[in-house]
Amino acid sequence: MASSARRISKLLTSSNQMRFALPRRSGSPSFSTAAAAEVHTEAPPPSEVLSGPRIFDLVKDYEDYRRNLYGGLTHKALLVDAVGTLVVPSQPMAQIYRQIGEKYGVEYSECEILNRYRWAYEQPWGRSRLRYVNDGRPFWQYIVSSSTGCSDSQYFEELYNYYTTEKAWHLCDPDAEKVFQALRKAGVKVAVVSNFDTRLRPLLKALKCDHWFDAVAVSAEVEAEKPNPMIFLKACEFLSVQPEDAVHVGDDRRNDIWGARDAGCDAWLWGSEVQSFKEVAQRIGVEV
Repeated sequence: MASSARRISKLLTSSNQMRFALPRRSGSPSFSTAAAAEVHTEAPPPSEVLSGPRIFDLVKDYEDYRRNLYGGLTHKALLVDAVGTLVVPSQPMAQIYRQIGEKYGVEYSECEILNRYRWAYEQPWGRSRLRYVNDGRPFWQYIVSSSTGCSDSQYFEELYNYYTTEKAWHLCDPDAEKVFQALRKAGVKVAVVSNFDTRLRPLLKALKCDHWFDAVAVSAEVEAEKPNPMIFLKACEFLSVQPEDAVHVGDDRRNDIWGARDAGCDAWLWGSEVQSFKEVAQRIGVEV
């Protein structure tokens, strides 16, 4: 049975990475592992090309195997992305930048702010290999001034502090607390893994959900940003589990899915493979 499960895992990993592999840009850093590199040299034989029902059957077989291995559970730990999975902004970013900025002379429309924000966010951040260092202020000052054309320090501080409050965010899934309680009661450890600055911990506390988690891995603290597998490995270290015993759930295919798999974790895409934390728990083998 073990050899069959290894074969299934290899096929699923190979299939997913061949379907979704990013073209490597010249000069860009690579976080691929040796296992991921094998995808470029080893393709499954024609008889094992995966599609439709075949993928579903293999996933079911593999998860059944893991439940048998771990006493009814597929994984010993759940890693959860923050923004876009656990929490989302309560109002559109451009709307808030505009509303707060009006008294500081911001004249750009919400559409203009959004376009300028996207442009600025995609530019290489030259001051550090990380965008979020400690409280992330230099990076966010650059983003705010680039998005709005306003460099007023009072405007920046008001906007920056707003995003540390419960007013700025809400939970994606209203059943999250109940699900995380059930998972932890069943023995599954839970951690947040997020590209964020040091405001994340006070934000989770403001949302009254900080006690739901056994650990929090913040990129600004561990000095690694998704998709770098190091942040996932740190989360597993904090939980005292092996990467292969953890599954990560997030909404970004590159940062969350590929990054977690490069670290050796399983990964499920939020909004596609799983739609709610109750569904996540059920796949792990915990009824809520």
